[in-house]
Order: sequence, then structure tokens, then C-alpha cells
Amino acid sequence: MRTSSRNILFCLFAFLYSSALLMHAQSNSGSLAGVVTDPSGAVIPGASVTIQNPVSGYSRTTTSNGTGHFRFSNVPFNPYHLSVTKQGFGAFAQDVNVDSILPVTSNIQLKVGTAVNTVTVEGGADLIENDPTDHTDVDRGLFDKLPLESASSSLSSLVTLASPGVAADSNGLFHGLGDHASNSFSVDGQPISDQQSKVFSNQLPSNAVQSLEVIDGAPPAEYGDKTSLVINVTTRSGMGLTKPVGNITTSYGSFGTATGSVDLGYGGKNWGNFFEIDGLNSGRFLDPPEFAVFHDKGNEQNVFDRVDYQISAADSIHTNFNYSRSWFQNPNAYDNLNISNVVSGGTSASPVFDNVGDTDQRSKIGTYNIAPTYTRILNKDAVLNVGAFVRRDGYNYYPSNKPLADLGPIQGQSISQERSLLNTGVHAELTIQKGINSIKAGTIYQHTFLREHDNLGVVDATFNSPCVDADGNPQPGFTDPSQCAAAGFVSNDPSVDGTFDPTLLPYDLTRNGSFYHYFGHTDVKELALYIQDQIKAGNWVFNVGIRGDLYNGLAIARQAEPRLGIAYNVKQTNTVLRVSYARTLETPFNENLVLSSQGCLNDVLSPLLACTPGVSGTLEPGYRNEFHAGLQQAFGKNFVISGDYIWKYTHNAFDFSILGNTPIFFPIDWHNSKIPGFTLRADVPNFHGLSAFAVMSSVAARFFPPQNAGAGATVGQAGLPFRIDHDENFNQTTHVQYQIPGRLGAWIGFNWRFDSGLVAGSVPCYNVTDPNSLCNPANGGPSITLPDGTPGIDLSGLTPDQQYEAGLACDGVSATPTSGFTSCDASGLTSKLVSIPAPGTEDDDKKPPRISPRNLFDASIGDDNLFHGDKRRWSLRLTAVNVANKTALYNFLSTFSGTHYVTPRALTAEVGFHF
Repeated sequence: MRTSSRNILFCLFAFLYSSALLMHAQSNSGSLAGVVTDPSGAVIPGASVTIQNPVSGYSRTTTSNGTGHFRFSNVPFNPYHLSVTKQGFGAFAQDVNVDSILPVTSNIQLKVGTAVNTVTVEGGADLIENDPTDHTDVDRGLFDKLPLESASSSLSSLVTLASPGVAADSNGLFHGLGDHASNSFSVDGQPISDQQSKVFSNQLPSNAVQSLEVIDGAPPAEYGDKTSLVINVTTRSGMGLTKPVGNITTSYGSFGTATGSVDLGYGGKNWGNFFEIDGLNSGRFLDPPEFAVFHDKGNEQNVFDRVDYQISAADSIHTNFNYSRSWFQNPNAYDNLNISNVVSGGTSASPVFDNVGDTDQRSKIGTYNIAPTYTRILNKDAVLNVGAFVRRDGYNYYPSNKPLADLGPIQGQSISQERSLLNTGVHAELTIQKGINSIKAGTIYQHTFLREHDNLGVVDATFNSPCVDADGNPQPGFTDPSQCAAAGFVSNDPSVDGTFDPTLLPYDLTRNGSFYHYFGHTDVKELALYIQDQIKAGNWVFNVGIRGDLYNGLAIARQAEPRLGIAYNVKQTNTVLRVSYARTLETPFNENLVLSSQGCLNDVLSPLLACTPGVSGTLEPGYRNEFHAGLQQAFGKNFVISGDYIWKYTHNAFDFSILGNTPIFFPIDWHNSKIPGFTLRADVPNFHGLSAFAVMSSVAARFFPPQNAGAGATVGQAGLPFRIDHDENFNQTTHVQYQIPGRLGAWIGFNWRFDSGLVAGSVPCYNVTDPNSLCNPANGGPSITLPDGTPGIDLSGLTPDQQYEAGLACDGVSATPTSGFTSCDASGLTSKLVSIPAPGTEDDDKKPPRISPRNLFDASIGDDNLFHGDKRRWSLRLTAVNVANKTALYNFLSTFSGTHYVTPRALTAEVGFHF
């Protein structure tokens, strides 16, 4: 109750504070303004002024007012092509660069007549950026028409499709550059480094996003915490919209998925407001462990409001408000349909209980965010930006109404959870541009309150049995080792080499026990100070900076982090060469941090959380050294490529483990990781209505035991490297879009996504010689010799349904949800869904089992102006995801995420009204 009251009071304070300000500022965007005059200096009203970035797709047009002035606010940091036209005057074109929150001024003089006045426009110069840090820019004009895989995590889907170096995973999770979801969002300057997949938090709705900058290069000093990918988000603004502009859309599609959305932007010369509300209801909210969809309903609601106000020419403030709520079922496998209870190794009638009903686990997440920011222009060369924020994720997980129904092949415990993450903080940045120097100095202080309530109980009657038979098989129905002899069984008493743990007996729900109640909490305090300077000297650009992070949580860490980047622009060939380096402090994930750090030290929790023997203690922050080398090359005005080679070394490399068949994950850390790879992006800007981009990457994720801390069963601790389950040899996405010419607003979009497949360490295979093979019996692998003396694979550890989920077939006979195999000859085990290494070739580092390669195709077609309206328009859009209805997996029995299928063919129709 005290925590709840504190949250309410804090939110009330933040709301009153921000409401009292209600103003305008940006940290991820700037402004461009100027005056249009004729050769005599007289102002020209009514001139059309346009800025556009052909690569990101950003384009805006305004008109000079009665005094010849024009202004663009909320402009994402990027180079732009500025053009001005007015009847009776020659057209004007110029390249401008908006790279800080300092206002950019571009005064324009039009010549009388029809001659074109061009300033600093050079070939493909507006396609490249002389920047040492590799990044991808995507504006709403492009991503608004992208067919997105997930309606409930559209922002994640957008990043996965549009950015190189991203491995797609289930439930809106994406892995940047080989690390497990080590991604940060910066929303109008507010840092968010906590998990953003839809089983952790509710994302900012994509309808509220104006532009994205995804940094996959070595991060500048202003970024820290989780930096494999940094996603700078600029939200939409109503600043300067003297006439209301809005959109109303609704859609309906496969799996009963229905959406509705309303957004409205309006304002005046000195103020603006953008408001967005949307909702979703779906029969396939999460990615399930079966290609068929059942027990997978969910809904989500989002409200976003951005309020801007210009106090004076020097002072402005803006405030973001956001609330999101989601509710969803945890998808079942066929094994969770408890016609009879499921126990390890197969399906059999429960010897203790009758029908307990189907597994019915559910979750609810509530997220709110309030972030006011104040900007003060000190002089023409300096600007100060100060912001505050409060963000809370409240997560509730509900077990089945009958906890015994939670029993399954990979889950022997029932759990309920109520946890909260309250992130508060302030940040300040001083930007100074003088001559060749662009200096930015800042500080960020964050205080995160973590509260974790968990209730756990044993639901497997054989898990902690006091009695076993002569072969060591556990026997249900007993509560004390003294009862065994009379029933003809052997005592499992630990005092005589047994494994029965009397500590768990009070919490064994199959033996009249009750739930074990756990409450954990901690406060994580983080202070960062940084200074960086971008030095432009001719064709050279130098990024020089240093960051200092002070982390106080369950562990304490201090780290000085130099950052360096160099770029050289070969103007004759429109080429930019670049190298960069960053040292970063890697902080533990906050979700379930307390339980994962403390649970393995607890005699009751350690076996319930499947803690690895010998692994216990607090998760410690790590550090990373990161190197990049790359180039950007423009070919004329219609094609540009950008690529990087990457090498990262991380000490204390973080990942997650999963608890049974739940969306509850525990952060863990390994001794170290080595991640090499490359990224590449190619863009074709709008060329006669055709635009396209392709992103591709190959990133190895080599992790090295031992596991240092964290709950969950993991791979062997021998020190041999292994490929973790977000390692992928190659992936690519190609998007093509064509705007049909003429009055019709019709367009066509197409996606092709190829994934070579994530590592799938739980896939059974045969190898008896390699010490680095999970298939080696010495490492607990299933390799056996069949009675006829041939190499074989023991499949008794997988239920028939799990074999079916993996698409396994033995000598041409496929497994079904109710019929599988206890063993198979090594050469006869095949699958269309997972790649099984040939007998004797599996190596956990060089040739691990993987998910089979997949090609997925998405398409969309639409018309943005069905009835040729001028001020009011109707639109229609048809989208098909996974057009070929490809049956494919994201992962299989992953220690770190479970089993999940990609979306089957999903068709959606959307109607919109725009004004």
C-alpha cells in the first residue's frame, strides 16, 4: 500500500509540474527558419518552401507568411534538401543540415525570372552523411506504408524490417548486433533502456512516431546503458498547424484482429498539440508454440498526447503524456490441454488428480509515461535543454484458476507475479556550436524502483517425491520417506543418498502444501556525465567524447568510457569512409532482477527456479569494447549504400532464461562474449514513384561459460564457447514501394524477409566425440547406440507434441501432437522446421543446430485518396502478412524464450478518413 501511495503521489506531482509548464522543446529534433526576399530585399509572402531527405523519406512543405518568414519545427536531425518556388521568380535549391537543437537559419533570396538558383547542391551529396556513426533514418512517409508483422508491437516490427543487424525473434523481441535485446530508445530525448517487447512492457504506438534514427554504429558519448542499438524517436507535433489535421482509421483481419485509431494535430504560431488514441483486439496476440492458434487472445489500448508551447523567442517547453494497457493469454501448446495431466516424457493420466482443466495463464501490463522538457536558447551559438520523466510498467501474471493445471513438460511449478518498474529521472544537455566545433555536454540521473511479488508452488507430483521404485523412478502420493517401505518402495531420504528435499514439502501443492511467497525490492540509481565534440575540418569529421557512468543497484559499478569516431568525405566520388570505437558500461536488465539475483541463494526458490548448480549471487554490470569500420557510397542521386564491419568484446555478457511455459524471464550473465559481423543497407530514393531499400547482416554471437549469475538452467559450464540462441548467420529484408502516377493515390508495397535461422540448442542430434557438442552424452546429449548397434538419438525427453512442434520425422514418418518416437536412427531423423546437423558434425560453436532458413513475403496495396478529395480524403489499404502461409519457427525450446511460430498468413483491410 505504501508503494502504491508513493506512486500516486509521484505521478500527481509530475502531472501538476508538467501541466503547469505545458510547453515545447525537442532533444531529438531541431528547427529550420528563414526569410524569403527578392533581389531588392523586399519580403516575398506566399512562397512555397519544401525540405526533404530522400533517404529517410521525410518531406514537409510550408508557405512564407506576410512578412516573408517560414519555419519548420520538430525536424529530425538529418541533412535536408531545401527548395523554394514562387510564381514570377526563379526556383531556389540548397542543402541544409539540422544536427542539433540549435535553430538553423536559412535566409533565401529569389531572383526575378525563371532561372534556377542552386547553392551547394552536389550530385549525390544529399544522399550521404559525413558521420562517423553508422545509422538508419526512417520517416513516417516511408514506414506508414510498410506491411508490419505485428499490430501489437508495430514499433519493434518497424525497427526489425528497416534496420540492418537485427535478428527477429518472437513477441516483438529483436536482437541488435548479436546481443540479447540490448537496445535503448530515446523518445524526444527521454532515455528508455528497459525491455520493450510485448511480454515486458507496452510500447509507444507507432502512430505517435514522426521519425526514427536507429544507431547501429559505435554510440557517441551521450548514449549508455544498452547500446547495441539506439533508437532515437521523434514524436509527432501539432506545432504550427493552424488548421486541424487528423486521421481516423479502423481495420479488421485474420484471427479476429480489429483495430481503431484516431489522431489529431492542431496548434498556432506558438503552440501545438498532437493527440493519438488507438485500440487493438486479436485472437493471436502473442506468437504461440503451435502453428494453429488457440488460447491466444489479447487486447491493447494506447493514449498519447504531446503538448508544445513557445514561451518566447528563447524559451520553449514540450510535454509527452502516454498511457498503455494490454491484457493477453499465454498461448498454450497441445500439451497444455489437460484432458489428462501431462508429465515429463509423455502424456498419462494423473495418478493423483482427476481432470484439472486446461492451462489458463494470463498477463496484464499497464504503462504510463510523463516527460516534460524545457529548452532555453542562450545565444546564437548555445542552447540548454532540461528534462524530467517518470515511467512505470506494472506487470501482473495470473496462473490457471486451478494451479495444478499449470503442469506441463517444461513446467513443474505454478507461479503468480505482480511486479513494477518505476523509472524516474532528469537530464540536462548544453549544446554549443562555434566554428568547426559542435560541443555537447550533459548529465542524466535515473532512479528506478523495482518491486517483485511472486508466489510459487510445486505442481508436479513426481518432482520431489519421498519414495522411488527399485529403478529410481519417483512415486507420487507420499509425503514422508518413512512411508516408502510399507508400500514396497525405496526411501528417497537425502540422508541416505536420496534427492528428496524436505524444505520444499510445505510448498508442494500436490501434497497439500501452499504457495511460497516472495517479495523482493531494490532501488537502482544511475548517474551519467558526458562531454563530446564533433569537429568538422574540411572533409574530415572527428567525434571525440568521454562518458562516466556510476551505477548503484544490487551491485555497484563505476566506468570511464571513451568514445572516438573519424569520418572522411571523398567528395569527388560521393564516398564517406569511417571508423569508430566505444567503451560502454553494460548494466543488468531490470526485469526480475531481484528474484534472479537472490533466488538461487534461497533453499526453496533455487530448485523452483531451476538454478544451475554452483551459480548464485548478484548480477554484476559488465563492460564492452566495440569497434566499427565502414563506408557510405552514393551513386548519382538514385542509389546509396552504407555498411559497417563490427567487432565487440563484452565481459559479463547478459541474456535471459525462461521459467517454464510462462512469459516470465530472468536476466543472467555469462563470463564474456565475442561478437563479429557486418551490416549493410542500400536505398533507392523516390525514382519516378518507385522507392526501395534492402538491409542485411551477418552477426555471430559467441558466448563463453561459465554462467556467473542469474536463475535458470543453462548450457554446460566447461568454458567452451557456444552460439547463443540469437546468433544468426545471415538475414535480409527487401522492401519495394511504387506510387502509381496520376490523380489516384494508389500504391503498392512488398516485403521479402530472409532469415537463415537462429541457433536452436534443444534440437536433438548425434555426436559422441566433440566435447563442445550438446548432443554428446557427456554433456547430457541424446546420442545413443540402438539395439542393432547403429547410431541413434534418444527422443524420450521430448513429448510427441514437442516433436511435432519441431517438425521431426523418423525414417519418413512424421510426429503428431499425440504420437511420437522414443528413439530414431541418427541418419533417419529429419525435419522441415529445424536444421539437424549430420551425425557426428554438431559443434556448439562452429555448427550448432538451427531453425531452418525461411523466406517470408508480405504485400500491401492501397489508395490514399479514393474519392479524389481536396481537404478531406478517404483511404483503403489491404495488407497480407506471410502471403505464402509459410510454416516456420522463430525458435524451439529455447532456454531463453521457449518455442514460437511465425505468423501464419494474415489478411487485413483498413479504411481511413483524413482531414
